[in-house]
Amino acid sequence: MNRSKPFTWIASAIFAIMAIVHGYRLVSPFDVQIGSFDLPQWVSAVGALIAAGLSWMLCREARGTSGL
Repeated sequence: MNRSKPFTWIASAIFAIMAIVHGYRLVSPFDVQIGSFDLPQWVSAVGALIAAGLSWMLCREARGTSGL
């Protein structure tokens, strides 16, 4: 049985957008501040990898394929 999983697709899209934003920050650097703390560029590299991985796993979950 193949059921549609709209909330999983939405979560996957949100993670994909976040990966794109992190990637954009790596390509055209801009400053990100939280309070008085400046976020270093390497945080975006880690964030892009994690967000892209979560997006990919959620896509597989929504399609119903397994095998990780």
